[in-house]
Amino acid sequence: DKSLGSECSLNLFSASLSSSSHLLSSNADLENAFVRSMVNGLLVKEGMDCTLPCLVTEPAVTGLSLLTCSGDPLPAGLSYSTDSHKGITIHNISKTFEGCYVCAGNMGAVIVKSSQYTVDVRLGLWIWECKGRDRNISPGIATHNSNILSGSRGYTRTAILSIGAVGPADSGVYYCQARNERGVSNATVHLSVYERGFINLTAGVERAVEVREGESLTLRVEMTSYPKPSAVYWTYSNQQLKNTSEHVITLHNKQYRYISELKLVRVHGSEGGIYTFSANHSYTNVNQSFFVHVICKPMIVSQEGPIDGQVRCVASGYPVPKISWYYCETPHTRYDTNEIIKRTVPHKLFTPLLTGVVTASVLLTLFLIVLLYKYMQKPKYEIHWKVIDSIHGNSYTYIDPTQLPYDPKWEFPRERLRFGKILGSGAFGKVVAATAYGLCSPDTVTTVAVKMLKPSAHSTEKEALMSELKVLSYLGNHMNIVNLLGACTVRGPTLVITEYCCYGDLLNFLRRKRDAFFSSKTGDGYYKNLLNYNSLSLCVSLSLCLSLPPEWIDDKDDLSLDTEDLLSFSYQVAKGMDFLTSKNCIHRDLAARNVLLTHGRVAKICDFGLARDITKDSNYVLRGNARLPVKWMSPESLFSCVYTFESDVWSYGILLWEIFSLGNSPYPGVPVGSMFYKMIQDGYRMSEPEFAPSEIYEVMRWCWSADPLKRPTFKKLVERTEMLLSETTKHLQGHGCPELNDACECSTEELLKHQLLKVLIMSSAGHDSTGQSYVLEK
Repeated sequence: DKSLGSECSLNLFSASLSSSSHLLSSNADLENAFVRSMVNGLLVKEGMDCTLPCLVTEPAVTGLSLLTCSGDPLPAGLSYSTDSHKGITIHNISKTFEGCYVCAGNMGAVIVKSSQYTVDVRLGLWIWECKGRDRNISPGIATHNSNILSGSRGYTRTAILSIGAVGPADSGVYYCQARNERGVSNATVHLSVYERGFINLTAGVERAVEVREGESLTLRVEMTSYPKPSAVYWTYSNQQLKNTSEHVITLHNKQYRYISELKLVRVHGSEGGIYTFSANHSYTNVNQSFFVHVICKPMIVSQEGPIDGQVRCVASGYPVPKISWYYCETPHTRYDTNEIIKRTVPHKLFTPLLTGVVTASVLLTLFLIVLLYKYMQKPKYEIHWKVIDSIHGNSYTYIDPTQLPYDPKWEFPRERLRFGKILGSGAFGKVVAATAYGLCSPDTVTTVAVKMLKPSAHSTEKEALMSELKVLSYLGNHMNIVNLLGACTVRGPTLVITEYCCYGDLLNFLRRKRDAFFSSKTGDGYYKNLLNYNSLSLCVSLSLCLSLPPEWIDDKDDLSLDTEDLLSFSYQVAKGMDFLTSKNCIHRDLAARNVLLTHGRVAKICDFGLARDITKDSNYVLRGNARLPVKWMSPESLFSCVYTFESDVWSYGILLWEIFSLGNSPYPGVPVGSMFYKMIQDGYRMSEPEFAPSEIYEVMRWCWSADPLKRPTFKKLVERTEMLLSETTKHLQGHGCPELNDACECSTEELLKHQLLKVLIMSSAGHDSTGQSYVLEK
């Protein structure tokens, strides 16, 4: 048999010694019963021990134990020990132990918990081989030079252990040890020898699953296989499934472990049935079937009769519908007659008084019709964001937002809100700054923005605001959109609570910063390596961040603006739009006025229509019965009323032009009229803005492709703009919250830390007259 030629590598790891102590506090504080740790993510190699550094601050805390964050039981086989000087140690960790954990203890009759720790397990190196084959094990040995040194300082030595015609007796753990004058490093290799190849499916998978119609479902199969499977596929109704937008098939593998997933997107009632996973190679083949039941409302499939005195009704649905029969007694008319009589005597009721009343009634009716027409012509408030239900070529079917569910978990007591200044006001409602007490935890005070309708709002506007709430709830949280924090929907008018963005919209921010702009289009940027500055160093930890002087966290942004900031705004908006696209959401009004900025110059996409009177905004032009942002619209939206992901990409190109012109209006000097529409149809494109690098202008032209299919996706735009960012800015982006699970946490600690980091970096690069440099530690 031919050897597989697999190679094992041994990496040397440096170990650090640490000591910890038991901290005592004079006052019993339930929220600070455990020391706040800066380490919340732990990466451990399989088979080693993992210590969670949850140290108690109170000697009254007893009965230290380990719990999962979700409250589920601990994984089978997990064992741990507790130590008041170290924390909780999980022994002989395995891949199945991955997850989120908290430490818990008893302080009298109260249970106290630590912060959450996420444990990730890195798999060890395994080698599987069939009996009778030769196997070489060759771990590579190398020294590691420090990142702060330049040039190569390492040497490599390779040792190969050859085993001819391996048999079951050769199975086991092989150790490799490397020594030099700096110390010793060890690595292990697991070798398993089998009589013949195999495919083993992971046990315990739920075979019968239920899903509601319109929701998505992922079927997952985990297996180990040697050798590699020659074929892996899914079937439904004896037909092999292909990878499409309705059936997304993925396969991941690492060494001999494989994970195959079948995602059914927006399941229809007719898609219930048996889905089978199959895998095979020359030694064996395996199958695993899933019984998918689609929960949908009953539907009458057919009705026949009466035939021979019988009526037949066939209904489908899940659960099995119950059919009820009703008997209706209706009168049957068997005779009718009509007569026409001509009146020859004049009617005396048509007097002048009656004629006047009829004329007045007709005039009043016409007046009411005119008023109704004028009312129907008025623009009505609606959320611009649309969630797609299905796509058929260029035809999109949208989800009715009123049919989306509303989760009562967002409900927040309205008496805990204290309203402040008005941030924006429009024809339908307003956005008000407010202070929320106990939004994230019982003792927190959070500044928020609250959307509300005016008292004169009609039922259609109230329904539209509720639809906006449901859409935001459906989308979930992301760093680069304005996230939902709560809502008040009972015992009063509807209030939508969102994040507060202290710097306002991007358009006015750029215009305010024109005089403070430093162009780095042709020269070197002013960001520099902080490690090159050896003067005063300020180390700011997360716990210190919340007690900084007011000048560090003021809502005013007195920093200058440069090309790197403009690239950062472009990158963040692309990330936010990529997130909306992943949620099948179309924005339809992407512009600098609908992007807000908060601490750390974090850009957040929003729909600001509620607080803007579009009848007085020159950016919105009356076209038909609606006012539209004509200069930001793609040709297919402008002339065919077609809104797609690609039309949002066109608007993103216009937004880039706004950013790199520092807030100028697009198509300067060209009024909206017949000439403008003809220019767009003839292929006219704006010239390069004053402060745009050539690479950014190429991106703009790419977004403005006449053929929508030739425009880039937002995923590609994220990759392209990220390539233009400096390493320092990429580091800044890494200090944010790319995927928010808790908008409250990010809006207080992480975003404040993000802003402080940027302040310190710009100060160290020459914007601070004190000559001091600062280092922000994670």
